[in-house]
Formats: sequence, C-alpha cells, structure tokens
Amino acid sequence: MNDKVHICAASDCDCGMSRRDFLRVSALSTASIAAPLLFAGDAMAQQGPKGDDQPVKIGYLPITDATPLLVAHGRKLFEAEGLQAEAPRLFRSWAQIIEAFVSGQVNVIHLLSPATMSVRYGAKFPAKVVAWNHINGSALTVAKDINKVTDLGGRSVAIPFWYSIHNVLLQQILTRNGLTVVSKGRETAIGPKEVNLVVLAPAEMVSALASKSIAGFIVAEPFNALAETNGVGKILRFSGDAWKNHACCVTFLSERDISTRPEWAQRVTNAIVKAQLWTRSNQIDTARLLSSSDSHRYTPHALQVLSKVLTVTDYAEYEKSGVIVHKDWNQRRIDFQPFPFPSYTEQMVRALQQVRVEGDTSFLHKLDPAFVAKDLVDDRFVRKAIAAVGGPAAFGLSANLMRSETLAI
Repeated sequence: MNDKVHICAASDCDCGMSRRDFLRVSALSTASIAAPLLFAGDAMAQQGPKGDDQPVKIGYLPITDATPLLVAHGRKLFEAEGLQAEAPRLFRSWAQIIEAFVSGQVNVIHLLSPATMSVRYGAKFPAKVVAWNHINGSALTVAKDINKVTDLGGRSVAIPFWYSIHNVLLQQILTRNGLTVVSKGRETAIGPKEVNLVVLAPAEMVSALASKSIAGFIVAEPFNALAETNGVGKILRFSGDAWKNHACCVTFLSERDISTRPEWAQRVTNAIVKAQLWTRSNQIDTARLLSSSDSHRYTPHALQVLSKVLTVTDYAEYEKSGVIVHKDWNQRRIDFQPFPFPSYTEQMVRALQQVRVEGDTSFLHKLDPAFVAKDLVDDRFVRKAIAAVGGPAAFGLSANLMRSETLAI
C-alpha cells in the first residue's frame, strides 16, 4: 500500500457511460478516423463567429468536478471578463457531452482527463486541455461487509468510464492486492481472485450498492458521500490518498476557439481560475451554490451531501479509522488548483497503457507520454490567469510550476 513512484517533469447525477453510450462514442471515433478532416470541419463550422464576442456555452455533468465552471457562471465571473454566458447545459452521460462538444452545441466543458486523449487521438477531434478543474475528489466506496481490498475478490465493482483515472487507480489497487481484473457478462461466473469491472452511471451506483448487485464503486463526488449519508456504503480508499493531488476532470476547449479567439480563450480561463481561488476559501458557500436548494439548480444534490465533500469537516475521522493512509499529505477531500502539470499527463498516459480499457485502443498504445504532455495541453492561458491572481503561491504551488508525481497504491 505504501510503494511510491516519483516521476519528475519540467515544467453524477447520470454521468457514467452505459453500454449504449459507449457504442455511440465508439461509432463517433470510428467515423472520425475514417474521415477526420470532414468530421472536424463540419463540427467546427457550427461553432459560431470568429470574434471574441462568442457566448460561453458550458456543458457539464452534475458532479463536483464541474465546480469551477458552475461557480464562474453563478458568480458572473465570465461577465466580469467581458463575456456573455448562456445558462450551463446539464448532460446525462460522458457520451452526450462529447457529442455536444464536437458538434458545437457547447464550447466549454469539463471532461475526464484520460477521455480527452480518446477525443483528440482516438476520435481525432482537435481540442486541448487548458486547465485542471480540481484535484482529488473521488473515492472507492464499498458495501459495509467489505473491510479490505481482497474482500472484493469474486465480486463486481463499478467504474464510470473506461477512460478515467477511476479505472486506472482501481485496477492498480486491485492488482497490488493480488486480484485479477476482468470484464464479464452477468451470466458468467467470477473467480474468487477476480474482480469484475462494470461501467455504470454514477446515479445508479448508490442504488446498485444498496441492492448488492455490486460490491463497490469508484467515482467522483458527491456519490461517495451520498452512499455514506444514506448508510449503504463506506469509503475504503480516497483516490487522492493513492495518487497525490491528481486531476480527474479538466477544462477542454476546441482548437478552433483557441486559435481564432485567443482573447476569448484567455478570458474563459481567467474566470475559471478565479472561480477556483474563490472556492478554496468559500467551501460552504460553494456547496450552497451547487445544491438543489439554490435558485440556479445546477445539481440535484442536497446541501448536506455537498457540504460533506467540500467542507472536509470529518476528514480527521477518516484518519483515525485508517481510511487515510498518508496523513502527512495534508489533503482535502476535494481541492482546486488549475495548473495542468506535464508530469501528471505523462504518468496518466503510461498508466492508461498498462491497464484494461475496452474498445479500440490501437491509438492509445502508439502515444508517447512526453509528446502528449505537450500536444494535448495548452497552458499559456492558465499561466497568465494564475499570475494575475497572485501567482502560483495563491494555490499553494511552487513558483516554478513543477512537481513530481507521487503514487502510493
């Protein structure tokens, strides 16, 4: 559990993917690979005028990973940057949000960091990561009779998406504990040393755990907190306690918007960075803004559940119970900092190449981690935005914006 890997570098709601959604994205990828220029051109043609007056059209899933986008909208930070912002559009699956993005229905989205690779290199849609949305904010939640990782042998565990850090970390944790990852149909027997991974919409995870159709799930908040609050599950491991300060979701913009509207892209990024800085010091107000009781109705989640995630009032209890292994990391359950470290992107590529991912992965195994870190991410805008709010120190980051990745699976 305490093996560490250091890699140095320079520089829900219904937010899961059903089998039908997976096939839709696979079909999208296949079509675009067959005719990438036509696909990209048709999609970009729908993305509006070339001027900086294009409205901000947010696409999001109602999970805490979307917090910066929603806070920026709710606090009118886009307007403060001289932009117009439409009401954010809530989507029910990753497939839907990807389709809306490539067709130009929305132009600012948060997306699972590994999924951005699938869009750019699998589906060949030209888009780039411009900032991180958050750090940590996910957990492995299990049934109450599960007390250690090996108890998951012979059982099924849900993930929200194959291209996700959730899938990567879960597989690493299972393998480290001598278990074999499989993906079997419902009628197929699961061996005592096997763990069957199933893709499930997060909104279904808590009820599936309660009905004992799965033994656990790993997903973004607040579904882990919801399972705890409802008394149907418990946290076995926080994702941030396995990969220190990792990113699950990132802000994704099309290359067309970046190249033809650089000032627009800068202003969008400015608003998102300012939203993250405000959120860090206003957790309970953020929970209220995102809750179902707020007039914006951004998410269907109760204030109690969101507060459990954002205010970290009970983190000491997890330390006492042993759920938190690395007390010296001094982390929050979820936190916010926008800089996209190249070391993380490189490690993400390597990790994804080593775990089970269903679908056509031919593109994945051809990727060079160092190339992806430079090609997938455009950090020009976020660097300027961070400098404008007090520099890296405002987010507790080193002045040179460098770090080493720390994994302790």
